[in-house]
Amino acid sequence: MTGADLQPGHVSPGAQPYPPSRLHGRKRGRHLRAGGQNALENELPEYAAPLAGAAAPFGLFSAAIRELWLEIGFGDGAHLAWRAAAHPDIGFIGCEVFANGVVRLLRSIKEQGLQNIRIHNGDARILLSALPDACLSRVFVLFPDPWPKLRHHKRRLMQAETASALARVMRTGAELRFVSDHAGYFADCLATFQAHPGFVLLPQTPRDWPVTRYERKALSAGRAPHYLRAARL
Repeated sequence: MTGADLQPGHVSPGAQPYPPSRLHGRKRGRHLRAGGQNALENELPEYAAPLAGAAAPFGLFSAAIRELWLEIGFGDGAHLAWRAAAHPDIGFIGCEVFANGVVRLLRSIKEQGLQNIRIHNGDARILLSALPDACLSRVFVLFPDPWPKLRHHKRRLMQAETASALARVMRTGAELRFVSDHAGYFADCLATFQAHPGFVLLPQTPRDWPVTRYERKALSAGRAPHYLRAARL
């Protein structure tokens, strides 16, 4: 079973099951070459986060890990691969629906010899419902789709329901990092975590990761990223 096989009916005890949902947006680019298709079929299963493993996520990794970190929507995987290389004693789970991004991350894993990354190629909300309570020490949500049109705001990932799902799976003191270049989306997310009883906002600190491809694109277009840090109470 691969990460894409997670189904809404499988939930961890204490989790609220998500109803069947339709993921909006692209799941693959116009051209996925034979090598990329081969990676999805033959390499992804080795690094996938299957449902059975999600119930005991520390056991997904061949070597012992001291913490578990999650990135939701890892794009081309550059940030996730950089984190994993910098912290070989931490296990990482990355969620991404875009197949081309998964292929790029698989390429980075192979080139850098990374063994502490597992991939969920599907809806992150379903993975959250499968994870056990208080298992995550850090969560990254960097530049999620802002769905700028008002009628599409309900499609946004970071809403009260997701905040509660994160609160369940994050350990006390665990940190959430959220970045968006859409001021309206950021303001809504900020209000959500200000109001949620499970989180407290943290002051900003100097960034400790390289500029990603999307962030560089946003900056070149004149869109300023907004950064949020919140800790699990």
